[in-house]
Amino acid sequence: MKKVLKNVSFVILLLKMCIILGQEPTAQKRIVIDVGHGGKDSGAISINGIQEKDVVFSIANDILRLNNDLDKPLDIYLTRYNDTLISLSDRTKLAKALNANLFVSLHCNHSDNPDARGIELYVANAISKYSDHSTWFAFQLQDDLNKKLSLESRGVKFANFQVLRETVGLCPSLLMELGFLSNKDESFYISDSNNIERIALSILLSIQKLLKL
Repeated sequence: MKKVLKNVSFVILLLKMCIILGQEPTAQKRIVIDVGHGGKDSGAISINGIQEKDVVFSIANDILRLNNDLDKPLDIYLTRYNDTLISLSDRTKLAKALNANLFVSLHCNHSDNPDARGIELYVANAISKYSDHSTWFAFQLQDDLNKKLSLESRGVKFANFQVLRETVGLCPSLLMELGFLSNKDESFYISDSNNIERIALSILLSIQKLLKL
């Protein structure tokens, strides 16, 4: 029954978005922020019990809050607005229903090596008319995070993640691994509310800058 209710809620959200889009007179670019994991899927868990689903949810909510403070806020939507597990296919369906201009999936990393650290950005290892833009955007975003937050960069990589595979033909899309929760220093860094806000602001301003180019 819970699964049915979740699916119904998601369908209602899609219908609302379609109604809203049908009423909009402008063609403002839309960004979908995919908030990784949720519900019973905690994602990675740090040595001090911090859950990936909570970290990325905090970052996404700070992006929304900070966006509202901009003179010209961006048109941003989240794939989840609470601690709910949304299927990967429903996440990409939302991006398609919104006719998104950019899809960014937020995650944290984990490794058996406790010394592994830094951010990784992934783009789909498939070819589409958006492939070059996705790769270029990923490099620019990584560079911004490195310069503004001094986060170590582990490079831009290619992968067959479902959310990338299903959006590669729709718009530029990328997946961010924002540090290793398995690394003691990074897990403490990313759990600090001030640092979460700094990460969110850096992502937001980078998106704002790059969409103008």
